[in-house]
Amino acid sequence: MTAPLANPSIDLNADLGEGFGRWQLTDDDALLSIVSSANVACGFHAGDPSTMRRVCELAAERGVRIGAQVSYRDLAGFGRRAMDVPARELADEIAYQIGALEIFARAAGSQVSYVKPHGALYNRCVHDAVQAAAVVDGITLAAGGPLPVLGLPGSRLHEAARTAGLPVVAEAFADRSYTAAGTLVPRTEPGAVVSDPDTVVKRALGFARDQAVTSLDGRRIEVAARSLCLHGDTPGAADLARRVRGELTAAGVRVAAFA
Repeated sequence: MTAPLANPSIDLNADLGEGFGRWQLTDDDALLSIVSSANVACGFHAGDPSTMRRVCELAAERGVRIGAQVSYRDLAGFGRRAMDVPARELADEIAYQIGALEIFARAAGSQVSYVKPHGALYNRCVHDAVQAAAVVDGITLAAGGPLPVLGLPGSRLHEAARTAGLPVVAEAFADRSYTAAGTLVPRTEPGAVVSDPDTVVKRALGFARDQAVTSLDGRRIEVAARSLCLHGDTPGAADLARRVRGELTAAGVRVAAFA
């Protein structure tokens, strides 16, 4: 069992820019006053050029780190539908998304500082070595340097990133349920999303101080995470994120972007 951390610190990230045209899903303005890292949609599951530019400008203004949230090309399914994309094509699409966001990040006086897959791609890369390697190939093609990869601890994505010499950042989810194997419960199954605010706060504190969470079947799962995700598309996301940050701070946990 992992001992509680004496001086814990954790990054708070949220999925932002998840709108398209006149339609907006996430409260970007409010969340960018709370989180330390912003996973910005790059146009494949959500987002458009004007939204990307606006979010990058707000993030740069508030000192929030900008990350590229890359996805399968699936606007209709919000990137949450299983897809089979040839490895070379997927790598090209990952590079394309990162490159698009980098233009707006640099125009705002910042840069893309990490990459995080979204939805179905994120979950696929936990187990699928081929798709994970394609994502890493795309990151390497776009970045030309060691761009950190945010993902689930022990995933194939992190294995591929390490092999390619990219830094990895372990991520945890306060508002998603875990299996006994330490993976996320699929959204198609009952109890996959944790909606009770008190439970979300308790889990956030558990990740930050104890590096652990209770799985859906009641088992203790150790998760040594450096970043904690709060989904921006859930109802009341900004209020919940504000409460989580407040409770973390009150408990002596420093909220800051990962090094």
